Amino acid sequence: MPHTRAVESRVLLKRLQSALAEPGTGTDAGQKRLDRITGLVAESLVAEVCSIYLRRGEELELSATTGLNPEAVHSTRMRVREGLVGRIAYRAEPIKTKDAQRARGYQYFPETGEEIFASFLGVPIQRLGEVLGVLVIQNRQPREYTEDEVHGLEVVAMVIAEMAESGIFTGPSETDIPRPHALPYFTKGIIGQEGVAEGTVLLHDPHVAIENPVADDPAAERARLHEALRGLRVEIDEMLEADYLADGGEHREVLNAWRMFAHDKGWVRRMEASIEAGLAAEVAVDREQSETRARMSRVVDPYLRERLHDLDDLSNRLMRRLTGAAATNGNLPENPILIARNIGPGELLDYGRSLKGVVLEEGSVGSHAAIVARALAIPLIIQADRITREAVDGDPILVDGDQGLIHLRPEENVAEAFRAKIDMATQALEEYVAIRDKPAETLDGTRLTLHMNAGLMADLPSLGPSGAEGVGLYRTELQFLVRRTVPKRSELAALYSKILSSAGDKPVTFRTLDIGSDKVLPYMKRDPEPNPALGWRAIRVGLDRKGVMRMQLQAMLRAANGRPLRVMFPFVAQFDEFREARDHLLREVEREAKLGHATPSDLQIGAMLETPSLAFAPDQFFEMADFISIGGNDLKQFFFAADRENERVRRRYDTLNVSFLTFIEQIAARCDAHNTPVSFCGEDAGRPVEALAFATMGLRILSMRGASIGPVKRILRSVNLGEAKAVIDTARKSGAQSVRADLMAWLDREGIG
Repeated sequence: MPHTRAVESRVLLKRLQSALAEPGTGTDAGQKRLDRITGLVAESLVAEVCSIYLRRGEELELSATTGLNPEAVHSTRMRVREGLVGRIAYRAEPIKTKDAQRARGYQYFPETGEEIFASFLGVPIQRLGEVLGVLVIQNRQPREYTEDEVHGLEVVAMVIAEMAESGIFTGPSETDIPRPHALPYFTKGIIGQEGVAEGTVLLHDPHVAIENPVADDPAAERARLHEALRGLRVEIDEMLEADYLADGGEHREVLNAWRMFAHDKGWVRRMEASIEAGLAAEVAVDREQSETRARMSRVVDPYLRERLHDLDDLSNRLMRRLTGAAATNGNLPENPILIARNIGPGELLDYGRSLKGVVLEEGSVGSHAAIVARALAIPLIIQADRITREAVDGDPILVDGDQGLIHLRPEENVAEAFRAKIDMATQALEEYVAIRDKPAETLDGTRLTLHMNAGLMADLPSLGPSGAEGVGLYRTELQFLVRRTVPKRSELAALYSKILSSAGDKPVTFRTLDIGSDKVLPYMKRDPEPNPALGWRAIRVGLDRKGVMRMQLQAMLRAANGRPLRVMFPFVAQFDEFREARDHLLREVEREAKLGHATPSDLQIGAMLETPSLAFAPDQFFEMADFISIGGNDLKQFFFAADRENERVRRRYDTLNVSFLTFIEQIAARCDAHNTPVSFCGEDAGRPVEALAFATMGLRILSMRGASIGPVKRILRSVNLGEAKAVIDTARKSGAQSVRADLMAWLDREGIG
C-alpha cells in the first residue's frame, strides 16, 4: 500500500478505536458501536453505503448499516452462499464490482433499497480462518475499487473481528451478538477411545488475547515482528542441527518447511503491510493466519494442505513469541480435558495420566495419539468440528467417548443426565470388582481366558485390579514412536525386563515392532505409498530392515534372562514370512547361548492373523506357530474392504455380520484341529456382546483394554453359551445379514443388561 494510503488507513483505525473506546450505555450499547463503525468507514472511504453482516449459524444478518434502509437491520437475512454477501462468507475472499446487479451470484433483497447502488466491495470479517461476517461498502456510480481500498477494508474487518472476539458488540437484546464462548456448544466426533469424563478445558495451543489491535507506532511494531522472527528462525535452526535429526525423517521435513516459511519474503511482506496499515504486530500475524486457514478449507491436495498446516503451526509459534505466551499451560486445571487441533504421542505423554480425556479437531482412529490414549485408558474423540475455536481454557466440558459426543459449557439438565451416566458406570465398576478374582466361566461351564492389551509401563499396575490373567498384547512400537531417535538395545532390554517383573507369573506377549501405515517413525525415511495400510509395514519392515528386528529380539531375550518369553510377529500374510521371522529369533537364541547369556526357560513364538490369506495358510503354519492371535481391527477392514479410517464406510459393516462370524468360526476350528491356541485381540474383544459372539464361535482367549475386562466377564458369567450359540445359529439360517438384533433380543429376554 502506498504511504499516503497507509496513513489514511491508520487514521481511520485510530478514529474507530477512539469511537469504540467510549463507554457504552443502555441496552443497545453493542448496536451503537456497530452503527459508529459503519458511519466512520463510509465517511473515510467516500462510500454512500457501509454495512456489517454478522453470521448467525448458517445465515448472515444485516446487523448495521449507513446508507441502506434502516428498517432492514436485523430483518434482512441470507444463507451462506446466497447473494454476493453469502458468496464472500462461503469463499472467505473479497468481491468487488462496479456493476453489482450483473455480477455472478447477485441476489436482490428489496427491503434494503440497495438496487440504486451500482458499485460493491465486500470483504470477510474473519478470525483464525472462521468467517464471523462480511463488511461491505457501496456507491451509486460505477466505481473501480482499487487494491489499496480492498486492503484497507480488510484491515478494518480484521479489527472488527478482534473487537467482536473481545465481546465489545455484545448485549442483552435478542438482536445483539451473543457473547463469544458463552453459549453451550455441542458437536459429535469419531470415537478414538471409549469412556466418559467430566472436566475442564485445557487448550494445548491456548488462544492469544489481543487487547489492543491498533498500533500507534508502525516502526516499533515492525521491529517487534522482526525480533520475533529472528528468534523463531534461530529456534528452528537449532532444532534442525540437533543430532536426532541427522538421519532425516518426518520431523526434519516439517522443520524444513518451517524454515522455508520463516524466511519467505512474501509471508513477511504481507504482515508488514498490515502493520503499515495500522495493525499491531499480533493482529498482522493473526490476519495472515486467518487467510491461511481459509485457504486450508479449499485445498484438496493432501500435501499442500499439510504445508498449510505447517504455516499455521509456525504462525502459532510466532504469535507466542510476540505475546510471551507459553505453548502449554504448566498449571493443569482440575480434571483437565485436553483440546487440540492435533497432537503427537510424545506431547500427549508429557501430560500423562493427569488428563481425564482428549478431544482433537483432526486425527484418526489409528493415529499415534489414539494409540497413546488407549494406553492411558482415557476417552478420546477425534474430528470434533470447530472445537479449538469454540473452547476456552477453563470451560466446563463433558466427553462421551462411548458415543463420540462433546458438550461444551453444557446446560445443567444435560450435565445432570451425564453425571447420572457416570454414576451408573461407577456402580457397574463396583460390581466388576466383586467378580474380579472369579473365572470368566459361562453358566454351562465353558471357561474363557481374558487378557489385557498394554503399550506403556504405566499400564502394568492395572493388570491385577482389572482381573486380567495376562497381557495378550504388549505394543512395543510406542517406545519407538514417542522418541526422536532409535532407542538403544540396553534401554529396551531394561524396559522389557521391568514389564516381565511387573507382570509376575502372568504371561506377557510382546508384539514386535508394528510400524508403517498410520504409525510412522519420525526418524525413518519412507517413500510415499498410495495405500499405506496395504504397503510396507509391520513384519515386512522387520524382514527388510533386519538390523532393527535383530536389535529388538536381542533386547527381549536379554530382558527375559532365563524367564519364559512370548514373542508375536504382526501382520503376517503368508507362511514364509512367519517361518523367516521365527528363524531370525531362533538364531538370536543360539547366539545369546554362545555368548553365555541366559536363554528363556520357555519360548513361545506366535503370529497375528490380520489378513484373510493367513487363515488359508498350509497346515505346517498352524503346526509351527505356538499360538495365533486374531488382530480384529485390521482383519475386519481387509475382510470387508472397508478402510477403518474412513467414517463413510467403516460403520457400514457390523462385527456381528454372519459372514465375519462364520470366518472367525472357521479360524477357531482350524486352530483347534492343530491344538494351536488362538485368541481375538482388538477393540471388539472388549465389547460384551461381541465378546459373547466370539465365544460362541469357539474362541476361548480374548485380549482387550483393561477397563473392558469387567463388563465382558460379567456377561460371560451370566449366560448359557449353548443357548447363545443356538440363537446365533438360528439367525444365520434365517438369512439375516447380522446376528446382532437376535442376540440382543435374547439377552433382553434373559434380563441380561
